[in-house]
Amino acid sequence: MPMKIIITKDFDDMSATASEIVVDDIKQFQKTKQKKDNYILGLATGNTPTGLYKKLAKAANSNEFDPEAIVSFNLDEYIGLPGDTSSERVLHPESYAFFMVQELFGLLNKKFKKSYVPAGTEIDLNKLLAELDKYKNDSSVYEFIGSDAGKQILIKPNGPSDYLNYINKEILDAYMDKIKKFGGIDLHIVGVGGRGHLAFHECGIPLDREALLVKLDDNTVGNAVVDGHFKEEIFAPKYAISMGAKAIYRAKTVLLVANGKRKSESIAASLLGDVTDKVPISMGQEYAKNGGNMIYVIEKEAASGLLNKFDELKRKGFEVVNKL
Repeated sequence: MPMKIIITKDFDDMSATASEIVVDDIKQFQKTKQKKDNYILGLATGNTPTGLYKKLAKAANSNEFDPEAIVSFNLDEYIGLPGDTSSERVLHPESYAFFMVQELFGLLNKKFKKSYVPAGTEIDLNKLLAELDKYKNDSSVYEFIGSDAGKQILIKPNGPSDYLNYINKEILDAYMDKIKKFGGIDLHIVGVGGRGHLAFHECGIPLDREALLVKLDDNTVGNAVVDGHFKEEIFAPKYAISMGAKAIYRAKTVLLVANGKRKSESIAASLLGDVTDKVPISMGQEYAKNGGNMIYVIEKEAASGLLNKFDELKRKGFEVVNKL
C-alpha cells in the first residue's frame, strides 16, 4: 500500500485533516464491525495531537460515531514523576494519563469502553534505580541497548531481581498481551520526537522492539523543558515505559501527525532516507511496503524539508497531497 503524505496549511488544518481520517476509519469499522466488537485506537500525547483530540471529541459528542465501542491504548508514560504512591503520580499534571483526561477523555459526553495507559506511574523510581545499581555489572540480569544516549533497559527473563521481573512481566508484557487480547490496534496516532524518535522508542534502539523500559535521551529530556512541561531538566523524568516500533507498526493504520520547524529534518530523513533506527519513524516506509496503511499529516513548517522534493517522493512510490 503506498504511503500517503498530506501537507497542510497550519496546525488547525493538520488537526482537522487528521481528525477526519480517524473519524472516517472509526465510522467505517463501526458500520461493518470487521469481525470484532470494539474499534481499537492507539493514542499519542504531546502538543501535536491536542487539536486533533478536540475535533475527535466534538465528532463523538455529535454522534458521528459511538465512543462507547472504542478501546484505547496509549503509547507511553513517564517513570519518576513526583509522588509517594502510584495514585499521586498518575494525578500529576504532567503524567500522560492526566494529559489524556484533559485533552480527550474529559471532553467526551460518553466515555470510551476502556482506556489504557502504560503503567509507568506504578513503578517506584527509587526501587528501579536501586535494582539497576545492584546488578549493574551483571549482563545476565539486564543490559542497556542502543547506540545513542537514550537506551532500552532490556530486562532478561527470570533473573534474580523480583522487582525487575515484576516490571518485565506485569507492566511490559502485560500491556502487549492486553492489546493482543483486544485483537490489535486498528489505527495508531503517533507524533514525532525531536530527532525522529517514536513515542519513547529513542533513536538508536533497534526497531524490532515491542514494549520498552527506557532511559531517555538528553534531547528528549531537554525538549520536555523547551515545550513547557517542566521548569528545568532536573525536574523532568529520565525514565519511561513505551511501546516500541515493532508494536506500533503492527496497527492496521498508522497516522503520523507533525507540526513545527523542529520536526522538519527528521520528517525529511524518514521519507527520503533509508530505514534506520537512527530515525525510528523511518520504519513507516517498511511498514507501508509490507501492506500497512501509513499516512503522514504534517503542516508546512514540519514539511519544509519536503517542499522541493515532491518528484523524489513520487519516484519512491509515495502519494503526495499538497494542501498549501
